[in-house]
Amino acid sequence: MIEILFYVLSFVSIVTGLMVVFAKSPIHSVLSLIVTFFAIAGQYILLNAQFLAIVHIIVYAGAIMVLFLFVLMLLNLNKEAEPNKDIAMKLAGVISASLLMVTLTGALHGSVVPEATLAVNTSNGLVKNLGQVLFKDFVVPFEISSLLFLAAMAGAVLLGKKHPSQITDSEIQKI
Repeated sequence: MIEILFYVLSFVSIVTGLMVVFAKSPIHSVLSLIVTFFAIAGQYILLNAQFLAIVHIIVYAGAIMVLFLFVLMLLNLNKEAEPNKDIAMKLAGVISASLLMVTLTGALHGSVVPEATLAVNTSNGLVKNLGQVLFKDFVVPFEISSLLFLAAMAGAVLLGKKHPSQITDSEIQKI
């Protein structure tokens, strides 16, 4: 059952990935990319990496794709404003894509695909294990990074404040 679900999610992610590239409308391309992100999150869940799947959905399908949609809505994307590309540019694109394909084929030619094992460790990918590793093995780096974030926040507040000589009398009266 899991193998069938893996193949279905793989097929969905490949098809929607191709739709991202070949869609005529940028909005359809972005929506296809969102479906691709959800299919990849489903594959993370099949790998028992629930935390990674949730973070993937929150960061990519949530935040990044909202930004993409806002940028597309703010841009004026009409066919009349787009310049026509000459045949030399199209030929350069085809040649570079072909060279990339030859390079990837040569790199993957001698690779060995590992066999799937049926023994699944159900404790992998859980937030409990991540917290234990983070707060037992990496306590000092974690605390140093929190101090760096605190210093960055204090620096941002100081840089955002006005110099006392720039404050007007009307602003002082408002306080």
